[in-house]
Amino acid sequence: MIRRLRNNATQQSYKAQRAQPVINPIALQPEPDGVQRRALEVSHSRLMLGLGLFAVAFVVIAARLAMVTLMPGEHETMRVAAAPNADRADILDRNGVVLATSLTTASLYANPHQIREPDAIAAQLASVLPDLPLAPTAAKLSADKSFIWLKRNLTPKQQQAVNRLGIPGLYFQYETKRVYPQGNLTAHVVGFADVDSRGLAGVERSFDDVLAGGQRPLQLSIDVRIQHILHEEISRAITDFTAIGGAGMVMDIQTGEMLALVSLPDFDPARPGEASADARFNRATLGTYEMGSTFKLFNTAIGLDTGTTTLAGGYDATHAIKIGRFSIDDYHGKHRWLSIPEIITYSSNIGSAKLADAFGAEVQKTYMQRLGLLTKSSIELAEVGEPQYPKNWRRVNTMTISYGHGISVAPIQVVSAIGAIANGGILRQPTLLKRAAHEIETGTRVIAEQTSVQLRQLMRLVVQVGTGKKANAPGYLVGGKTGTADKQVGKGYSDNSRMALFVAAFPMSAPRYAVVVLVDEPKPNAHSYGYATAGWVAAPIVGALVQRMAPLMGISPIPDDSPLAQNPLVAMVADYDSAASKKAKSKVIPAAVPADSDDEPIMKAKPFGATPVSAKGDGVTMPPADNDTPAGAADEGIPLAVE
Repeated sequence: MIRRLRNNATQQSYKAQRAQPVINPIALQPEPDGVQRRALEVSHSRLMLGLGLFAVAFVVIAARLAMVTLMPGEHETMRVAAAPNADRADILDRNGVVLATSLTTASLYANPHQIREPDAIAAQLASVLPDLPLAPTAAKLSADKSFIWLKRNLTPKQQQAVNRLGIPGLYFQYETKRVYPQGNLTAHVVGFADVDSRGLAGVERSFDDVLAGGQRPLQLSIDVRIQHILHEEISRAITDFTAIGGAGMVMDIQTGEMLALVSLPDFDPARPGEASADARFNRATLGTYEMGSTFKLFNTAIGLDTGTTTLAGGYDATHAIKIGRFSIDDYHGKHRWLSIPEIITYSSNIGSAKLADAFGAEVQKTYMQRLGLLTKSSIELAEVGEPQYPKNWRRVNTMTISYGHGISVAPIQVVSAIGAIANGGILRQPTLLKRAAHEIETGTRVIAEQTSVQLRQLMRLVVQVGTGKKANAPGYLVGGKTGTADKQVGKGYSDNSRMALFVAAFPMSAPRYAVVVLVDEPKPNAHSYGYATAGWVAAPIVGALVQRMAPLMGISPIPDDSPLAQNPLVAMVADYDSAASKKAKSKVIPAAVPADSDDEPIMKAKPFGATPVSAKGDGVTMPPADNDTPAGAADEGIPLAVE
């Protein structure tokens, strides 16, 4: 029993005990006294103060950035240069050759507030960027501004050189720079853009909205190969004849596409500010000139199309025309009756003036309007000249305009008009954009197809036996017309300053291309025997151009004995340079006239038979008897159109 009590006591004692927690000796620290407690409180306060200051600084910086971004002021302490524009689309030629593209470059700017020694830093920069002028650069670095451009569009080598200087306060901004791989070659077509990639001239200007931010290249109708040939041939003529400039263009007369357009002198579109005003002037589209005897083609087209005359008709060019106090005469005239083919081949002012007088001012003006010679060209350039013509179209104006004086037009107008009279009578507006087959405009008929056929024969005749023989390109059937016009000086004309021009189309069997070239103020030289007329200056340009261009365009030469190469008008006209051309009668004979007819005899040609028209009035005239008496010299006031 005693043992049981003991066991119970032991169990009760065991049940009274509780488990004791395990104590980590390291955690047993003495409770801080008053000094330590204050130190901890100070540290905590400082930490909170620091966090508060950081938060305030963050808010201030964020607010300032918002102000700079949304409300920029005049005196910002620092700002980031504007981001570059979106990529500007490339400009390509018709075969995909790059004419203009954009490259990413670094531009140098400074924060003058961070510049300590402006003069010394300007000197350092000049040592690696020699084109930075010392004094102006130092002035910029001393300005009370936070941002100033120092040099835009550095090369990688220049950027590296500036970096090596390690100057605080200098920074780079990456942006795009417009570059022109073809250089001067396409300067007047492509134009140029400013440092901020805004188009200022040429296609860069006229298609600025399309190019800016565009992802698709702009493809032009220009063929760089033809552009190069034309540029080279005109440059050679300018050099040979010590001229002050020139221009030329090639147009596809079935589509209106311009394959080449050159104006000389030209310039580097990457550095337009260094070019002279004359170099930037586009003679091909902006310049307007009196085109001289090239207008005789249009005059003859009007006469044939209206039925005023036929290829069998003609006019007496024995003596000068007296009209008021003026006189119209021929340069190296034949001084005899001339048929229509002879008037064109020998470039007779007298014959052209009489033909124009026959159909009159209103008809002439109407056709000039149809041919686009009285309205500004619609080509896609801002640099396009306005034609100048008489407000009061008098009889004397009608006569002088017949041979290209008294009216000034841009060469770009002439090339489309020549295309119209050569391609079957359809006028198509010139374009600098490459056209797909479905995009080609139908055009406007301006003369009858038969008239166009006759004009092609006349143009070919000029190159075969007339004033344009140096434009001949064997096998390619070139046809054209010379024109040499005195330049206007004040209210009169200069005796020693002239424009030499040649208009052409080829091949005459199926015309595809029209060409216009001009040389401004050529001077005679030894190999031209003292002449500076179009036959010596401008015609050879076309001949060389066609011989080099035709194979590139897939045009096969046509043998001389091919039926396609035959011109029935050759039998009607003696060679311009032969003695027979002056002494011989015109190869046109009177046709038999019915006895009961009141009409004068109609003239017909052998072997070419032209459709006869009424011979009443001045429409067709009889060839006079032989008369070699030279006409008097031209009076002052009306210039002569040469060739």
